[in-house]
Amino acid sequence: MITESLVNFPSQAVSDLEKLSEEYGLKVARAIRHEWFSGNRNKYKNNFESFHQLRLYARGEQPVEKYKNELSINGDLSYLNLDWKPVPIISKFVDIVVNGMAQRTFDIKCFSQDAYGVDKRTKYMESILRDMQSKEFNDLAKQQFNVDLYENEPSELPASEEELQLHMQLNYKQAVELAEEQAINVLLEGSDYDLIRRRTLYDIATIGIGATKTTFDFSEGAQVEYVDPSNLVYSHTDSPYFDDIYYVGEVKEIPINELVKEFPDLTEEDIKEIVDKSSDPLNYTANRDRNKINILYFNYKTHMNNVYKLKQTGSGGEKVIEKNDQFNPPENKEGDFSKLERAVEVLFEGAYVLGTNKLLKWRMIPNMMRSQSNFSKVKMNYQIVAPRMYDGRIQSLVSRITGFADMIQLTHLKLQQVMSRMVPDGVYLDADGLAEVDLGNGTNYNPQEALNMFFQTGSVIGRSLTSEGDPNPGKVPIQQIQNGVSGGKMQTLIQTYNYYLQMIRDVTGLNEARDASVPDERALVGVQKLAAANSNTATRHILNSMLYLTAETAECLSLRIADIIEYSPTKEAFIQAIGAHNVATLDEMKELHLYDFGIFIELTPDDEQKQVLENNIQVALGQKMIDLDDAIDLREVKNVKLANQLLKLKRKKKQERDQATAMQNMQAQSQATQQAAQEAAKVEIEKNQAKIEGEESLENIKNSLKIKYLKQEAMVKKELMMLEFELNSRVKQEDTKISGNLDAMKEDRKDMRVDRQAEHQKSMIEQRKAGGSGKSFESSGNDIVTGGAQSDKFAPSI
Repeated sequence: MITESLVNFPSQAVSDLEKLSEEYGLKVARAIRHEWFSGNRNKYKNNFESFHQLRLYARGEQPVEKYKNELSINGDLSYLNLDWKPVPIISKFVDIVVNGMAQRTFDIKCFSQDAYGVDKRTKYMESILRDMQSKEFNDLAKQQFNVDLYENEPSELPASEEELQLHMQLNYKQAVELAEEQAINVLLEGSDYDLIRRRTLYDIATIGIGATKTTFDFSEGAQVEYVDPSNLVYSHTDSPYFDDIYYVGEVKEIPINELVKEFPDLTEEDIKEIVDKSSDPLNYTANRDRNKINILYFNYKTHMNNVYKLKQTGSGGEKVIEKNDQFNPPENKEGDFSKLERAVEVLFEGAYVLGTNKLLKWRMIPNMMRSQSNFSKVKMNYQIVAPRMYDGRIQSLVSRITGFADMIQLTHLKLQQVMSRMVPDGVYLDADGLAEVDLGNGTNYNPQEALNMFFQTGSVIGRSLTSEGDPNPGKVPIQQIQNGVSGGKMQTLIQTYNYYLQMIRDVTGLNEARDASVPDERALVGVQKLAAANSNTATRHILNSMLYLTAETAECLSLRIADIIEYSPTKEAFIQAIGAHNVATLDEMKELHLYDFGIFIELTPDDEQKQVLENNIQVALGQKMIDLDDAIDLREVKNVKLANQLLKLKRKKKQERDQATAMQNMQAQSQATQQAAQEAAKVEIEKNQAKIEGEESLENIKNSLKIKYLKQEAMVKKELMMLEFELNSRVKQEDTKISGNLDAMKEDRKDMRVDRQAEHQKSMIEQRKAGGSGKSFESSGNDIVTGGAQSDKFAPSI
């Protein structure tokens, strides 16, 4: 065993060459050993035992010696027959916290923060803004000239800057960011990070500290490992995130065969020395299992100087030559050159055999994790968080309640003790009183028969007077004895038990609503949910610590991915594994190491947050503020804050759509009314026109028929006139002939005239007397059909 009074860390103000030496590394290892493993103040042992004790409490397996000492009398337990097994009351509360948080899923989001990624995102946003501002002009150009001036899809353009911000957060994603997210998820799945996360959550709840480690080697690539906090050593810090430590390490128990495989340069003498001198870090005694060695693996952060010689060339250019930190140009130098230098953080790793002076490994880590945005800083391989740490002291959920758990256990033991001393109720039998009882058949009441009757029927026979007629003091020969003297003690102990159980709930914040163990039947559902939400708030620091640890691990893996792609021989296999999820990212993956990413965790909402969001969605759906498609999109958003913002935007857009639809309906209705009026007017016009046309047609028919009638009438009149003219001509001819003959005959028949005249006069007289008229050969109204042919129309006008 190595003993030393005081060992300090070596100075960091030495040359880089000295820091690279194994002697410097051994000084660092011995300083760590002195701080954590030396003397009576064995810090490592104290931490290990404290964490071990808390883990036993969390499992319900804490030592029972303290309880035995509390109940024993001068160490004597011979009169106690109790079940000393602890009540696992803390296990329930730890499981509620750990299991509740372990089921909360999350998504890892990558944000390209290098100059190229930021410039690409800015250009995309500016292109959308240009399209938004010139939308009317672009639409006009498309409509009038069939020229598409849009830089983006017009149907997907945001309507406002608020919608643009949501679009950038929800929908915009660069291909390289998707590739990075897939790469990190593949590495986490390959390392079974879900199991590591559950173990780390259990550690944070139980012992108040959780840790993981990211490793990289050329054969297996990047991996995440679980680290037991009880094996950790680190420099003093007051930060719960351990971001200011300069060394950190862990103790591992390595079998000899694994040690030889890891350090093949060890000789047989080295192995024998290690086996003989190595010690158990908990008690510094010889290790019982000689086939296992305790090795301290540690990281040590320091700085080194990057020194360069800047030389002016003959052509006027400059040439940079790398130098060591000892390079210092003299004042009277010859030549045109100068010195450039900068200090950067570097990380060394070492492996030290506890109990010896044997340093197995000391080197500067070849692939240090550096952010592209801050290249001078280096990240440790270990990620540690202790949310409730003050002045180096760590507090956990379990450490707050161990005292109450002890009191519950003592109360439980006292209950057993009281129960063991309780006796059943008995009866008092007065033998003299029984002797005075005569059953009437010549026999007396014997005790056995009296007890049988009492236990079977509950009835007792007695005599109020003795045989001498005196009052009988034993008139009730059997009386029941109540042995309930311990009932009050039992009730008091039960109340005490419930008091300390409630104290645990008060201290941890894990109320009945969190585990639904004793739901209040009179409490409303909303009150129960509010109580559960308050309980979640009381343990929020554990969840936040796990999220911080996950984000740090993801960031380290992001930096390790660059190493895999740039250095590892498994590069192609890794790229293909990522490309199996998305072939489009293969080209992006090849240059992934050139980007710098910001990593953040998007936690899936818990049941309470989901219910609040669902209530908002249902209210919006019920009031028809959003459509079903909008509700589906909202449920896909895992960020509740963004989902609520999107809900407001969807509701606003739905109102605008409804207003536009209502306006369109009004316009359509107005147009329909106008069109109906126009159609009615048109029909009326057509009806009137048809009526007029019918009347005109009827009039034309009438006129045509009248004309035809007149033509027929004229033809008939013409024929009658022709016939009349012909008859008149004939009459005239006859008259002319008769007149000629008459003149010729006047002389010849002059003699006969007087006779004929007389005869004729006689005949005329006879006709008059008879009422007749003389014969006339002129037409008398028979020359026309209707009273005249109206031939005067055809007379020439004057």
